[in-house]
Amino acid sequence: MNEVLLVTGMAGAGVSTVLKTLEDMGWETVDNVPLSLLPRVVAPPADPTETPRPIAIGFGTRTRNFDADTALRRFEELRQRGDNVGLLFLDCAGGELARRFAETRRRHPLAADRPVVEGIQLERRLLAPLREQANRLIDTTADKANGLAKQVREMFARDAVVGLTLTIESFGFARGIPAGVDMVFDVRFLRNPHWDPALRPFTGRDPAVAAYIAADPAYAEAIGRIEELLLLLMPRYRAEGKPYVTVAFGCTGGKHRSVHVAERVGKRLREAGFCPTIVHRDLAAAPQDALEGRPTGQ
Repeated sequence: MNEVLLVTGMAGAGVSTVLKTLEDMGWETVDNVPLSLLPRVVAPPADPTETPRPIAIGFGTRTRNFDADTALRRFEELRQRGDNVGLLFLDCAGGELARRFAETRRRHPLAADRPVVEGIQLERRLLAPLREQANRLIDTTADKANGLAKQVREMFARDAVVGLTLTIESFGFARGIPAGVDMVFDVRFLRNPHWDPALRPFTGRDPAVAAYIAADPAYAEAIGRIEELLLLLMPRYRAEGKPYVTVAFGCTGGKHRSVHVAERVGKRLREAGFCPTIVHRDLAAAPQDALEGRPTGQ
């Protein structure tokens, strides 16, 4: 059975924002499909083994040959075919719509040769049958784009197929901070295994190196607090619809301390229900005393 959401409403009320938000959640989306083509656009996959993604289709008075009664007949045809069809209507007060068009200097689709207020009034009459039949309604009068996106994520959270993509990365400050990271934690305050000749050839993945780092008096409390902070923030990022988050841990060379901490924090987040990808940027780089600086008398 196809999952189909038809998205319509007043021009300027947020149809494009809804479609973009659903696309970020893993839906297929398409805008302004002629109503005559609707059954073909939502046709089942040719391959019966393929699992169809939910699809959202935007339309309105801009759509070619738009007619509300025709639209409702097409929707009923989809339902009779066995598709799970929903209709979302986006409404907004006329004064707020007029303000938005004035602010963006866009033309209303029904007000090319008349005041925008008259176009809004005409559109409201044309869309009235769809508003009456909609099984979901969002009034965006008081919402900015991010507020509307949040409502959509909450309304369709059960249908989301893509969540937060979390990356935990280790690196060496001596080779520069990675590009595009959201948070950077400097773990050079921990004692450095590089200056122990027996540990230098190994990495932060090796138990002996991990034990050496964990024996630092500041280790347990500092890393524990970082983990608590990330466990607090990650659900907030996910709720706000942020698709990608990269957290980077840096030490001097990127082979010992940052690697161990990234592995530990990644494990803790995985236990909490996240699916982090762990990347060690400088793990294979050759160690150099000149990069590590002087030992700190550990």
